[in-house]
Parts: sequence; structure tokens; C-alpha cells
Amino acid sequence: MKGSVKQQWGKLTDDDIEFINGKHDSLVGKLQERYGIVKEEAQKRADEWVKTFGHDEAEPKPATGTHPSQHQNPQHANKR
Repeated sequence: MKGSVKQQWGKLTDDDIEFINGKHDSLVGKLQERYGIVKEEAQKRADEWVKTFGHDEAEPKPATGTHPSQHQNPQHANKR
């Protein structure tokens, strides 16, 4: 998502994109802030972008449900 967002909206910083993290409302808010546009216009632009790049691009990433410390390293699995 980051690359397509930066390509579409160059004024958004890497920090902005991390803040947005796939949340449509956050994208709309940052578009308003960075481009000085009203909410309705930001919403329209965000909606058009979602239609172009697919619904999944604007959805938050699901949590994996496991902590990285719970993942086994196959190289160390047999060493006990």
C-alpha cells in the first residue's frame, strides 16, 4: 500500500502513511491536512483511489494472533 499511496499523494510523509495504516478515515484526515481540502473532497479522492487500487488496499492489516517470540526458528527447533 505504501508505494501506491506515495505515488498518488506525494505530500504524505512516511510517518503519515504509518499513521494511516490502511484505515480509510485516517487517509481522509491526512488528505485534508496535507492538501488543505474539505472532508467531502478528501473522501471523494480516497474513495476513487480505493476503487482504482482495490478494496484490500484501504483495509487495516489483520493481526497474526501470535507474538514473534512464539515463532520457532527451524534451525533451532531440534537443538535443546
